[in-house]
Amino acid sequence: TLDLTRRETPCFVKFSEMEKMANMQAEINEVQPLLFSVTIGSTLQFYFIGKKYEILQDMSSHLEAILKEKTALRKKLIKPRCQESLPIDATFHKCIVEMLTEAVTFTEKLESHLQSVRSIPQVPNMMKNMDTALTKTEVFVMELEELTEQILKWRQLQKEVYSD
Repeated sequence: TLDLTRRETPCFVKFSEMEKMANMQAEINEVQPLLFSVTIGSTLQFYFIGKKYEILQDMSSHLEAILKEKTALRKKLIKPRCQESLPIDATFHKCIVEMLTEAVTFTEKLESHLQSVRSIPQVPNMMKNMDTALTKTEVFVMELEELTEQILKWRQLQKEVYSD
């Protein structure tokens, strides 16, 4: 009954309310920087995620365009080019024939030049082979000269023997 009859004085009620408000303000002040940093962090994170999303969208649209063109490109590569001849006026036929002959001679010369360029790394080896072949030829010439001298001597001896 004492507790029921007890009245709180208005000054202490106000004091307790002020204390509660101060505690709530302190909690808000503690939570507010954390909330602010979380808000900034999530905002930045969403910004960079948005940028990455845009980049991925661009890449996927580019790849999608490539895939759409893939069949057309494949058809172009498979189809022989000679079936796509362009009509040429009769006045230019002579020029086309001359141009084709020049193109053929150009490709022939180009092939020979390319063959020459490809053989450049083999030149030192070929020079060695030519040097050895030259020395062998000189040895053969010297042996041939000796043989001819011996044949001439043998012939001379045979003439002397038959003349006696």
